[in-house]
Amino acid sequence: MGTIRKYDKEDGVATYHAEVRLKGYPKQRASFRTRTLAKKWIQDTESSIRDGRHFHIAEAKKHTVKDLIEKFVNQWLPQFPHRIVRQAAYLEWWKIRLGHLALSKLTPVVIAEARDALLTETTTRQALRSPATVNRYLAAFSRALTIAMKEWGWLDDSPMRKVSKPSEGQGRNRLLSIEEKNRLLHTCKLSPNPHLHSIVSLALLTGMRFGEIVGLKWEDIDYANKIITLEKTKNGERRMLPLTDPVQKILSLCRQTDITSGLVFRPTSRTNRSGVVDIRNVFTKALKTAKILNFRFHDLRHAAASYLAMAGATQGELMAILGHKTPTMTRRYAHYSQKHISNVMEKTQANLLEEVNDE
Repeated sequence: MGTIRKYDKEDGVATYHAEVRLKGYPKQRASFRTRTLAKKWIQDTESSIRDGRHFHIAEAKKHTVKDLIEKFVNQWLPQFPHRIVRQAAYLEWWKIRLGHLALSKLTPVVIAEARDALLTETTTRQALRSPATVNRYLAAFSRALTIAMKEWGWLDDSPMRKVSKPSEGQGRNRLLSIEEKNRLLHTCKLSPNPHLHSIVSLALLTGMRFGEIVGLKWEDIDYANKIITLEKTKNGERRMLPLTDPVQKILSLCRQTDITSGLVFRPTSRTNRSGVVDIRNVFTKALKTAKILNFRFHDLRHAAASYLAMAGATQGELMAILGHKTPTMTRRYAHYSQKHISNVMEKTQANLLEEVNDE
């Protein structure tokens, strides 16, 4: 039920105080210059309260984007230690650009303008951000907005839902040929770094990410049941891989020298502050020595997936091995499987024809 009261100021200007009272809800008050505006506010407020939107709107007016990001980083993000550094960096950009805005002013148009700015800005390497990187910025902010909507009641809906993401294209998929693979492994074996050959070999055999390999601990390896458990994965979910004989052979060559951290590959340098080994520089040198161009460490994961596909692994099996939540990422390897099937059929058909001709 809404009421309006008129008050005349000393200067003769009238104001209209509107009040809404609905059973089970706190009173809502506001002042307006005209009775018409007061009536409209009463109608909108009563409707939004009944629909469950009003108090979210009120909260959105009370909090800024800066408030949201700081609370998210301090209270929610620590639950996922592997995400903190990168996600906090993405969110810091949003806080600098939009932190002053009240959440009620954060519209899809505002976010879309920020997205376009991300696409036009240059990175520290003096290159434009790729669409894939921009999507990571959007995903980090979207996650914070979703938590604010679902758990804090600061938003009625996430404005990010109406913002389009830049197209990433088909994505990078550099296949390492067998000849290149052999040259690389030979070069890694000659490297002065004691971990390089083992780390690269594990990446090729298992498709594990760099962070998953260097974060691997001896306690993650179950020799009795022949299972490797990856606790720290990109999507935050535990993943288990079979401890095959070739993988077990590689691990047997790694000495368990770090009792404190229990890491399979511990840093050889005392100045390493990250607590895990980093062989990126020596890997780059190995690529140069092996004369392998346009290749990165993460491409070893793609190479492993490609070899598995050519060996006949199904899409579901690839998803389980690589830890993909959806088949979208795994589909990129389908053509390797089809190519292998085609080669097998050609060889089989050729042999059949030769047998017919011999008869």
